[in-house]
Amino acid sequence: MNIQHHMLTTLPTFKVGDSMEKVISFFKDSTFSHIAVIEKERFVGLLSENDLENFEGDKMIQDYRFNLERFFVQKDTSWLDVLETFARNEANILPLLGENEDVLGFYDLTDIVGVFIDTPFFTEPGGILVVAKGVKDYSFSEIAQIVESNNTKLIGAFITGLQNDVVQLTIKIGAVNLNEIIQSFRRYNYHILFGNNDDKFLENLKNRSDYLDTYLNV
Repeated sequence: MNIQHHMLTTLPTFKVGDSMEKVISFFKDSTFSHIAVIEKERFVGLLSENDLENFEGDKMIQDYRFNLERFFVQKDTSWLDVLETFARNEANILPLLGENEDVLGFYDLTDIVGVFIDTPFFTEPGGILVVAKGVKDYSFSEIAQIVESNNTKLIGAFITGLQNDVVQLTIKIGAVNLNEIIQSFRRYNYHILFGNNDDKFLENLKNRSDYLDTYLNV
C-alpha cells in the first residue's frame, strides 16, 4: 500500500540556530506534537510539545539539544510500521527522511489512520470475531485454515491485545452466520471474546478502540 501521496510538504522545519520563540509560537498555533530540527539540511531530531513549559523564548534551539527525540520513517517504510512509529512515540506528526537524512515531508497521524480504516477489513461486508489463545499456541495459518474449512473467506486478522502470554486477535470474516465458525474455533481451543455480524462492532472499533482513540487524540 503506497502512502507517500499522504506526505505533507507544507509544514516547516526548524534550524538549530533558530530562536525558541519560533518553536513556542508554532506549538501554540498548531495541534502538532513535535517539530523537526535540522542542521546543515540534515535531520537531527524533534522537539516535543510536551516540553513546551520548559522552553525559554530568548534561547536558541541548539540550547535544547538534549531534549531532541530521534524517530522518523523513510520512503520505503510500510504503512503498518509508520502507524507503529506513531504509537510507540506518542506522536501525531512524523518526519519522512530521504537517503541523506534530509526531511522530505511529514505524515499526519489522522491521514495514516484513515488509510487503515479504508482497507477492506473495515469496508468489506462480513462478520467480526474476537478470539484469544496462548501466544505460543496460535498461528495465522491455523486461523486461515479454520475459516476457510467452513467455505468462508478470511478478509483480515490482526492482534489487538497481548497480556500474560495470551494473545487477542480480531478477525474479519466474509460470512453472514458465524455460528459454525465459532464452534470450529472452540474445537481448536480458541476462547471467543466477541462474535457479531452487524456493523456496530466495526463502528466501535473505528471510533472507540483504545489504540485509535488514544493516538488520534495525542
